[in-house]
Amino acid sequence: MSDAARYAIYFVPEDDSALARFGWAWLGRRATEIEPIDPTVPPGFDRARFLDIISEPRRYGFHATLKAPFRLTEGRSIADLVAALRTFAANQSPFILPPLELASLNRFLALRLTSPCLPLAALAAQAVRHFDAFRAPADETETARRLAAGLTARQELLLEAWGYPYVLEEWRFHMTLTGPLEEDSRRRVATVLRPLLEGLAAAEPCASISLFEQPEGSRLFRQMVRFALGGAPP
Repeated sequence: MSDAARYAIYFVPEDDSALARFGWAWLGRRATEIEPIDPTVPPGFDRARFLDIISEPRRYGFHATLKAPFRLTEGRSIADLVAALRTFAANQSPFILPPLELASLNRFLALRLTSPCLPLAALAAQAVRHFDAFRAPADETETARRLAAGLTARQELLLEAWGYPYVLEEWRFHMTLTGPLEEDSRRRVATVLRPLLEGLAAAEPCASISLFEQPEGSRLFRQMVRFALGGAPP
């Protein structure tokens, strides 16, 4: 069961946006491709060390989570999931995100919203609820790993109900850029990132949502399909 394919519903910047191009270059990977591209190693960083810094977000592609990775429950097919996502997206409306900013998230660096976005929070909450019928229960190993992270009582309840502790009111938009870093390394990487992000993180549209797949036996997630909100071509 633990090696079965997993699926996730993500926000991904539109392919023609500067933000998407930044994400591809920084992580060295387009989300639609399994094969990586060569990342631009910042001055002052050893290539092997930089690849280690980006290895965890590189697995998933440049994205923000709406519904966290899950395995399909018995009786549901990927065709069912794709059809449901198409209908779900068609019934949503596009909107503009608040500006984004570079921030520390625990020990990671990520892009975060500079102000709350009610349409985005509602979209994420609806995705969690709507697609839970497709989610197989997490196995004991996954649940134990989550619990070992030190969850609040509320997060433990959310984990039990939805298979992931950071949903609904605990959900926070973020686009992860690094793995966990010590404080000195975070400062160094942030110094590199800030000029790269100038002008890229303002007025980004949320005009589509994407289904990602982690194929059986693979470490990497890839973007399978993107559906426009409201049903218009993305």
